[in-house]
Amino acid sequence: MFPILIASNFSLHKSIDSKIVLYIVAQFIIISSLFSSIEPDYVNKVNGQVGHQKDVSLIGVDMKGLYTSTIHNNRSSIPFPDNYYNDSFKLITNAGMNHIRYVLYWQAYENDPISFIEELQTVASLADKWGLHVIYDNHQFHTSSWLDPIRGSGFPPSLFSDNASYPYGSGGSPADPSAFNWWTKWWNHTITDNKGVDGWNLQIGFLKKVINTVEDHNSTLGYEILNEPQIHSVDEWKKIGKYNTFMANELRKITNKTLVFDMTIPVELHDLKINMTLENMAKLLPTSRDDVVFKISLYGIPAAGSYQEQKLNLLAALTNITRVPLYIGEWNDVSREEHINAEGQVDNEINQAVSDLNQTDAYIMTKKLKDIGAWGWAFWNWNYLPDSTPDFNLITVNMNGDMETTKYFDILKHVVANS
Repeated sequence: MFPILIASNFSLHKSIDSKIVLYIVAQFIIISSLFSSIEPDYVNKVNGQVGHQKDVSLIGVDMKGLYTSTIHNNRSSIPFPDNYYNDSFKLITNAGMNHIRYVLYWQAYENDPISFIEELQTVASLADKWGLHVIYDNHQFHTSSWLDPIRGSGFPPSLFSDNASYPYGSGGSPADPSAFNWWTKWWNHTITDNKGVDGWNLQIGFLKKVINTVEDHNSTLGYEILNEPQIHSVDEWKKIGKYNTFMANELRKITNKTLVFDMTIPVELHDLKINMTLENMAKLLPTSRDDVVFKISLYGIPAAGSYQEQKLNLLAALTNITRVPLYIGEWNDVSREEHINAEGQVDNEINQAVSDLNQTDAYIMTKKLKDIGAWGWAFWNWNYLPDSTPDFNLITVNMNGDMETTKYFDILKHVVANS
Protein backbone atom coordinates (compact mmCIF):
# COMPACT_ATOMS: atom_id res chain seq x y z
CA MET A 1 0.00 0.00 0.00
CA PHE A 2 1.24 3.49 -0.85
CA PRO A 3 2.15 5.82 2.03
CA ILE A 4 -0.18 8.79 2.34
CA LEU A 5 0.95 12.30 1.35
CA ILE A 6 -0.29 15.58 2.79
CA ALA A 7 -0.47 19.15 1.57
CA SER A 8 2.82 19.86 3.29
CA ASN A 9 6.00 19.36 1.40
CA PHE A 10 7.60 17.08 3.97
CA SER A 11 5.24 15.24 6.31
CA LEU A 12 2.60 12.54 6.40
CA HIS A 13 -1.12 12.84 6.95
CA LYS A 14 -2.60 10.83 9.77
CA SER A 15 -5.90 10.60 7.95
CA ILE A 16 -6.94 11.11 4.36
CA ASP A 17 -10.09 10.54 2.29
CA SER A 18 -10.53 7.90 -0.37
CA LYS A 19 -10.43 10.37 -3.27
CA ILE A 20 -6.91 11.42 -2.31
CA VAL A 21 -5.84 7.79 -2.01
CA LEU A 22 -7.17 7.07 -5.50
CA TYR A 23 -5.46 10.17 -6.85
CA ILE A 24 -2.08 9.18 -5.44
CA VAL A 25 -2.42 5.58 -6.61
CA ALA A 26 -3.23 6.82 -10.12
CA GLN A 27 -0.18 9.08 -10.17
CA PHE A 28 2.14 6.26 -9.18
CA ILE A 29 0.65 3.88 -11.72
CA ILE A 30 1.52 6.51 -14.32
CA ILE A 31 5.03 6.83 -12.92
CA SER A 32 5.56 3.06 -12.89
CA SER A 33 4.53 2.74 -16.52
CA LEU A 34 6.77 5.64 -17.49
CA PHE A 35 9.82 4.15 -15.82
CA SER A 36 9.21 0.78 -17.46
CA SER A 37 8.91 2.32 -20.92
CA ILE A 38 12.04 4.52 -20.85
CA GLU A 39 15.45 3.15 -21.75
CA PRO A 40 17.33 2.61 -18.46
CA ASP A 41 20.38 4.46 -19.74
CA TYR A 42 18.47 7.31 -21.40
CA VAL A 43 19.40 9.94 -18.82
CA ASN A 44 23.04 8.93 -19.02
CA LYS A 45 22.94 9.43 -22.79
CA VAL A 46 21.53 12.90 -22.33
CA ASN A 47 24.11 13.73 -19.67
CA GLY A 48 26.86 13.66 -22.27
CA GLN A 49 24.97 16.17 -24.43
CA VAL A 50 24.19 18.77 -21.76
CA GLY A 51 26.62 21.43 -20.67
CA HIS A 52 28.90 20.95 -23.70
CA GLN A 53 32.04 19.97 -21.83
CA LYS A 54 30.38 17.39 -19.57
CA ASP A 55 30.05 13.69 -19.84
CA VAL A 56 30.87 13.07 -16.18
CA SER A 57 28.54 13.23 -13.23
CA LEU A 58 28.52 16.48 -11.31
CA ILE A 59 29.04 16.03 -7.58
CA GLY A 60 29.59 18.91 -5.27
CA VAL A 61 28.21 21.50 -2.91
CA ASP A 62 26.06 24.60 -2.77
CA MET A 63 28.16 27.60 -1.80
CA LYS A 64 27.46 31.11 -0.52
CA GLY A 65 29.83 34.03 -0.60
CA LEU A 66 30.07 37.51 0.86
CA TYR A 67 28.78 40.39 -1.31
CA THR A 68 26.89 37.99 -3.58
CA SER A 69 24.92 36.73 -0.58
CA THR A 70 24.64 39.88 1.55
CA ILE A 71 21.01 40.99 1.55
CA HIS A 72 21.14 43.64 4.28
CA ASN A 73 23.31 46.71 4.66
CA ASN A 74 24.60 45.49 8.02
CA ARG A 75 27.18 42.72 7.59
CA SER A 76 27.82 39.87 9.99
CA SER A 77 30.36 40.31 12.79
CA ILE A 78 32.01 37.04 11.69
CA PRO A 79 34.92 38.00 9.42
CA PHE A 80 35.02 36.69 5.89
CA PRO A 81 38.03 34.33 5.78
CA ASP A 82 41.14 35.33 3.93
CA ASN A 83 41.55 33.12 0.83
CA TYR A 84 37.99 31.81 1.37
CA TYR A 85 37.49 30.67 -2.21
CA ASN A 86 40.94 29.29 -2.87
CA ASP A 87 40.99 27.33 0.40
CA SER A 88 37.40 26.15 -0.05
CA PHE A 89 37.90 25.03 -3.63
CA LYS A 90 41.05 23.18 -2.62
CA LEU A 91 39.16 21.27 0.10
CA ILE A 92 36.29 20.48 -2.24
CA THR A 93 38.44 19.18 -5.09
CA ASN A 94 40.73 17.22 -2.76
CA ALA A 95 37.60 15.49 -1.44
CA GLY A 96 36.90 14.23 -4.97
CA MET A 97 34.15 16.68 -5.92
CA ASN A 98 34.01 18.65 -9.15
CA HIS A 99 31.04 20.99 -8.89
CA ILE A 100 29.81 24.19 -7.23
CA ARG A 101 26.26 25.48 -7.31
CA TYR A 102 27.01 29.07 -6.45
CA VAL A 103 24.12 30.75 -4.63
CA LEU A 104 23.66 34.44 -5.38
CA TYR A 105 20.88 36.93 -4.76
CA TRP A 106 19.47 39.58 -7.07
CA GLN A 107 18.91 41.85 -4.08
CA ALA A 108 22.58 41.44 -3.10
CA TYR A 109 23.49 42.88 -6.49
CA GLU A 110 21.12 45.79 -5.92
CA ASN A 111 22.69 46.31 -2.50
CA ASP A 112 26.30 46.61 -3.80
CA PRO A 113 26.69 45.95 -7.55
CA ILE A 114 30.42 46.71 -7.76
CA SER A 115 31.45 44.34 -4.95
CA PHE A 116 29.00 41.73 -6.27
CA ILE A 117 30.61 41.65 -9.73
CA GLU A 118 34.15 41.69 -8.35
CA GLU A 119 33.36 38.68 -6.17
CA LEU A 120 31.90 36.80 -9.15
CA GLN A 121 35.12 37.44 -11.07
CA THR A 122 37.11 35.95 -8.19
CA VAL A 123 34.86 32.87 -8.02
CA ALA A 124 35.09 32.19 -11.75
CA SER A 125 38.87 32.65 -11.91
CA LEU A 126 39.60 30.40 -8.93
CA ALA A 127 37.10 27.79 -10.13
CA ASP A 128 39.09 27.73 -13.38
CA LYS A 129 42.26 27.16 -11.38
CA TRP A 130 40.79 24.23 -9.44
CA GLY A 131 38.96 22.62 -12.38
CA LEU A 132 35.48 23.04 -10.91
CA HIS A 133 32.23 23.27 -12.87
CA VAL A 134 30.01 26.10 -11.64
CA ILE A 135 26.27 26.72 -11.96
CA TYR A 136 25.35 30.26 -10.95
CA ASP A 137 22.07 30.06 -9.07
CA ASN A 138 19.65 33.02 -9.00
CA HIS A 139 18.32 32.12 -5.57
CA GLN A 140 15.25 33.13 -3.62
CA PHE A 141 13.79 31.90 -0.34
CA HIS A 142 10.54 33.28 1.03
CA THR A 143 10.60 35.63 -1.97
CA SER A 144 12.61 38.55 -0.52
CA SER A 145 13.87 40.09 2.68
CA TRP A 146 11.28 42.80 2.04
CA LEU A 147 8.47 40.34 2.76
CA ASP A 148 10.40 38.25 5.30
CA PRO A 149 13.12 40.35 7.00
CA ILE A 150 14.30 37.40 9.12
CA ARG A 151 14.49 34.51 6.64
CA GLY A 152 13.69 35.90 3.21
CA SER A 153 16.14 36.55 0.38
CA GLY A 154 16.13 36.92 -3.38
CA PHE A 155 14.06 39.51 -5.19
CA PRO A 156 15.18 43.13 -4.62
CA PRO A 157 13.12 45.53 -2.46
CA SER A 158 12.61 47.76 -5.51
CA LEU A 159 9.95 45.28 -6.69
CA PHE A 160 7.93 45.70 -3.47
CA SER A 161 8.59 48.95 -1.71
CA ASP A 162 6.10 51.21 -3.52
CA ASN A 163 3.12 48.87 -3.45
CA ALA A 164 0.80 48.68 -0.44
CA SER A 165 -0.42 45.21 -1.49
CA TYR A 166 2.67 43.57 0.01
CA PRO A 167 3.85 45.66 2.99
CA TYR A 168 7.25 45.23 4.59
CA GLY A 169 7.43 42.13 6.80
CA SER A 170 4.08 40.74 5.68
CA GLY A 171 5.44 37.26 4.87
CA GLY A 172 7.04 35.64 1.83
CA SER A 173 6.33 31.90 2.25
CA PRO A 174 3.75 30.04 0.12
CA ALA A 175 1.27 30.24 3.02
CA ASP A 176 1.41 34.03 3.28
CA PRO A 177 -1.23 36.18 1.53
CA SER A 178 1.35 38.80 0.51
CA ALA A 179 3.45 36.15 -1.23
CA PHE A 180 0.34 34.73 -2.91
CA ASN A 181 -0.52 38.19 -4.18
CA TRP A 182 2.98 39.01 -5.37
CA TRP A 183 3.71 35.69 -7.13
CA THR A 184 0.31 35.78 -8.86
CA LYS A 185 1.21 39.17 -10.34
CA TRP A 186 4.73 37.96 -11.19
CA TRP A 187 3.35 35.12 -13.30
CA ASN A 188 0.82 37.50 -14.87
CA HIS A 189 3.78 39.64 -15.95
CA THR A 190 2.45 42.71 -14.15
CA ILE A 191 5.16 43.30 -11.52
CA THR A 192 7.21 46.47 -12.01
CA ASP A 193 9.82 48.23 -9.91
CA ASN A 194 9.33 51.56 -8.15
CA LYS A 195 10.07 53.35 -11.44
CA GLY A 196 7.49 51.36 -13.41
CA VAL A 197 10.01 49.14 -15.24
CA ASP A 198 8.85 45.60 -16.10
CA GLY A 199 10.07 42.96 -13.58
CA TRP A 200 10.81 40.21 -16.10
CA ASN A 201 13.03 42.52 -18.14
CA LEU A 202 14.74 43.71 -14.99
CA GLN A 203 15.57 40.11 -14.09
CA ILE A 204 16.94 39.53 -17.58
CA GLY A 205 19.13 42.59 -17.09
CA PHE A 206 20.46 41.20 -13.82
CA LEU A 207 21.13 37.73 -15.27
CA LYS A 208 22.91 39.26 -18.25
CA LYS A 209 25.27 41.08 -15.88
CA VAL A 210 26.07 37.74 -14.22
CA ILE A 211 26.56 36.01 -17.56
CA ASN A 212 28.73 38.76 -19.03
CA THR A 213 30.98 38.48 -15.97
CA VAL A 214 31.58 34.71 -15.99
CA GLU A 215 30.59 33.43 -19.46
CA ASP A 216 34.09 33.14 -20.91
CA HIS A 217 35.50 31.11 -18.01
CA ASN A 218 36.08 27.39 -18.56
CA SER A 219 34.58 26.70 -15.15
CA THR A 220 31.19 28.18 -16.03
CA LEU A 221 28.76 25.35 -16.72
CA GLY A 222 25.50 27.26 -16.70
CA TYR A 223 22.89 29.45 -15.07
CA GLU A 224 19.90 28.72 -12.88
CA ILE A 225 17.00 31.01 -13.77
CA LEU A 226 15.11 31.11 -10.45
CA ASN A 227 15.32 28.83 -7.43
CA GLU A 228 12.08 27.13 -6.32
CA PRO A 229 9.44 29.56 -7.59
CA GLN A 230 6.07 29.51 -5.86
CA ILE A 231 2.89 28.25 -7.50
CA HIS A 232 -0.56 29.05 -6.13
CA SER A 233 -3.14 27.97 -8.74
CA VAL A 234 -3.55 25.45 -11.54
CA ASP A 235 -3.55 28.07 -14.30
CA GLU A 236 -0.02 29.11 -13.30
CA TRP A 237 1.69 26.03 -14.76
CA LYS A 238 1.24 27.44 -18.24
CA LYS A 239 2.18 30.95 -17.09
CA ILE A 240 5.40 29.67 -15.52
CA GLY A 241 6.19 27.94 -18.80
CA LYS A 242 5.68 31.22 -20.63
CA TYR A 243 8.01 32.95 -18.17
CA ASN A 244 10.65 30.22 -18.51
CA THR A 245 10.39 30.36 -22.31
CA PHE A 246 10.83 34.15 -22.23
CA MET A 247 13.89 33.83 -20.00
CA ALA A 248 15.42 31.06 -22.14
CA ASN A 249 14.86 32.93 -25.41
CA GLU A 250 16.40 36.13 -24.06
CA LEU A 251 19.42 34.43 -22.48
CA ARG A 252 20.09 32.32 -25.57
CA LYS A 253 20.99 35.58 -27.29
CA ILE A 254 24.17 35.74 -25.18
CA THR A 255 24.91 32.18 -23.94
CA ASN A 256 24.79 28.61 -25.18
CA LYS A 257 25.62 27.14 -21.80
CA THR A 258 23.27 25.04 -19.70
CA LEU A 259 20.11 26.70 -18.41
CA VAL A 260 18.61 25.29 -15.22
CA PHE A 261 14.87 25.43 -14.48
CA ASP A 262 13.47 24.62 -11.06
CA MET A 263 10.67 22.66 -9.51
CA THR A 264 7.89 24.75 -8.01
CA ILE A 265 6.92 24.84 -4.35
CA PRO A 266 4.93 23.68 -2.57
CA VAL A 267 4.84 20.07 -3.79
CA GLU A 268 1.20 19.20 -3.05
CA LEU A 269 0.09 16.19 -5.03
CA HIS A 270 -3.56 16.12 -3.98
CA ASP A 271 -4.36 19.85 -3.85
CA LEU A 272 -6.72 20.57 -6.75
CA LYS A 273 -5.92 24.28 -6.56
CA ILE A 274 -2.53 23.33 -7.99
CA ASN A 275 -3.30 19.90 -9.52
CA MET A 276 0.30 18.70 -9.60
CA THR A 277 0.02 16.11 -12.36
CA LEU A 278 2.83 15.15 -14.70
CA GLU A 279 0.93 16.76 -17.57
CA ASN A 280 0.66 20.07 -15.73
CA MET A 281 4.24 20.05 -14.47
CA ALA A 282 5.54 19.53 -17.99
CA LYS A 283 4.02 22.90 -18.90
CA LEU A 284 6.53 24.78 -16.73
CA LEU A 285 9.52 23.87 -18.92
CA PRO A 286 10.55 26.18 -21.79
CA THR A 287 9.50 25.28 -25.31
CA SER A 288 13.12 24.94 -26.45
CA ARG A 289 14.91 22.30 -24.35
CA ASP A 290 18.38 22.22 -25.85
CA ASP A 291 20.98 22.26 -23.07
CA VAL A 292 18.33 22.52 -20.37
CA VAL A 293 18.14 20.63 -17.06
CA PHE A 294 15.44 20.40 -14.40
CA LYS A 295 16.50 21.08 -10.81
CA ILE A 296 14.86 19.75 -7.66
CA SER A 297 15.59 19.95 -3.93
CA LEU A 298 15.46 16.91 -1.67
CA TYR A 299 15.54 17.48 2.09
CA GLY A 300 15.01 14.00 3.43
CA ILE A 301 16.30 10.49 2.74
CA PRO A 302 14.32 8.69 -0.01
CA ALA A 303 13.99 5.43 1.92
CA ALA A 304 11.70 2.78 0.45
CA GLY A 305 8.07 3.83 0.77
CA SER A 306 8.85 7.27 2.20
CA TYR A 307 7.33 10.56 1.11
CA GLN A 308 10.73 11.69 -0.15
CA GLU A 309 11.04 8.62 -2.38
CA GLN A 310 7.59 9.30 -3.81
CA LYS A 311 8.46 12.94 -4.43
CA LEU A 312 11.76 11.99 -6.10
CA ASN A 313 10.06 9.38 -8.28
CA LEU A 314 7.39 11.83 -9.40
CA LEU A 315 9.85 14.55 -10.34
CA ALA A 316 12.18 12.03 -11.98
CA ALA A 317 9.26 10.78 -14.04
CA LEU A 318 8.72 14.32 -15.28
CA THR A 319 12.27 14.47 -16.58
CA ASN A 320 11.80 11.15 -18.34
CA ILE A 321 8.65 12.14 -20.20
CA THR A 322 10.08 15.55 -21.12
CA ARG A 323 13.52 14.11 -21.86
CA VAL A 324 15.18 16.77 -19.71
CA PRO A 325 17.93 15.58 -17.33
CA LEU A 326 17.35 15.69 -13.58
CA TYR A 327 19.64 17.78 -11.36
CA ILE A 328 19.40 17.53 -7.56
CA GLY A 329 20.62 21.03 -6.88
CA GLU A 330 20.10 20.78 -3.10
CA TRP A 331 20.01 17.82 -0.77
CA ASN A 332 20.34 17.13 2.93
CA ASP A 333 18.40 15.37 5.68
CA VAL A 334 16.08 17.21 8.04
CA SER A 335 13.27 16.42 10.44
CA ARG A 336 10.14 18.55 10.39
CA GLU A 337 7.20 19.07 12.69
CA GLU A 338 3.84 20.74 12.27
CA HIS A 339 2.94 23.99 13.99
CA ILE A 340 0.34 26.70 13.56
CA ASN A 341 1.71 29.95 12.14
CA ALA A 342 0.56 33.51 12.89
CA GLU A 343 -2.14 33.27 10.23
CA GLY A 344 -3.57 30.12 11.83
CA GLN A 345 -2.30 27.86 9.03
CA VAL A 346 -0.45 24.59 9.42
CA ASP A 347 3.25 24.99 8.72
CA ASN A 348 6.05 22.42 8.74
CA GLU A 349 9.23 23.79 10.24
CA ILE A 350 12.63 22.14 10.56
CA ASN A 351 13.25 20.65 13.98
CA GLN A 352 16.79 21.87 14.38
CA ALA A 353 17.39 19.86 17.55
CA VAL A 354 17.05 16.50 15.80
CA SER A 355 18.05 17.24 12.19
CA ASP A 356 21.35 15.43 11.77
CA LEU A 357 22.68 13.69 8.67
CA ASN A 358 24.53 10.44 9.36
CA GLN A 359 26.87 8.36 7.22
CA THR A 360 24.38 5.57 6.49
CA ASP A 361 21.69 7.97 5.28
CA ALA A 362 24.20 9.87 3.17
CA TYR A 363 25.09 6.61 1.40
CA ILE A 364 21.39 5.84 0.85
CA MET A 365 20.80 9.26 -0.66
CA THR A 366 23.75 9.32 -3.04
CA LYS A 367 23.17 5.71 -4.14
CA LYS A 368 19.57 6.54 -4.97
CA LEU A 369 20.64 9.56 -7.02
CA LYS A 370 23.18 7.43 -8.86
CA ASP A 371 20.64 4.67 -9.50
CA ILE A 372 18.17 7.06 -11.14
CA GLY A 373 20.89 8.47 -13.38
CA ALA A 374 20.85 12.01 -12.00
CA TRP A 375 22.72 14.58 -14.10
CA GLY A 376 24.37 15.85 -10.93
CA TRP A 377 23.93 16.82 -7.29
CA ALA A 378 24.99 19.49 -4.81
CA PHE A 379 24.93 19.20 -1.02
CA TRP A 380 23.45 22.07 0.99
CA ASN A 381 25.57 23.99 2.13
CA TRP A 382 29.03 25.66 2.27
CA ASN A 383 28.82 29.04 3.96
CA TYR A 384 31.17 31.14 6.10
CA LEU A 385 28.17 32.11 8.25
CA PRO A 386 26.71 29.56 10.70
CA ASP A 387 23.29 28.00 10.27
CA SER A 388 20.89 27.18 13.08
CA THR A 389 20.43 23.73 11.50
CA PRO A 390 23.84 22.09 12.13
CA ASP A 391 23.99 19.81 9.10
CA PHE A 392 23.28 22.78 6.83
CA ASN A 393 26.93 23.77 6.87
CA LEU A 394 30.08 21.93 5.89
CA ILE A 395 32.39 24.48 7.52
CA THR A 396 32.69 26.68 10.58
CA VAL A 397 34.44 30.05 10.80
CA ASN A 398 35.53 31.54 14.11
CA MET A 399 35.79 35.20 15.07
CA ASN A 400 39.39 35.27 13.84
CA GLY A 401 38.26 34.24 10.36
CA ASP A 402 39.76 30.73 10.63
CA MET A 403 37.86 28.11 8.63
CA GLU A 404 37.45 24.44 9.58
CA THR A 405 35.38 21.64 8.10
CA THR A 406 32.64 19.94 10.11
CA LYS A 407 31.79 16.27 10.60
CA TYR A 408 29.31 16.61 7.74
CA PHE A 409 32.16 17.34 5.36
CA ASP A 410 33.80 14.09 6.48
CA ILE A 411 30.52 12.25 5.85
CA LEU A 412 30.32 13.71 2.37
CA LYS A 413 33.98 12.96 1.67
CA HIS A 414 33.49 9.29 2.63
CA VAL A 415 30.44 9.05 0.36
CA VAL A 416 32.34 10.45 -2.61
CA ALA A 417 35.33 8.21 -2.00
CA ASN A 418 33.20 5.07 -1.86
CA SER A 419 30.64 5.78 -4.55
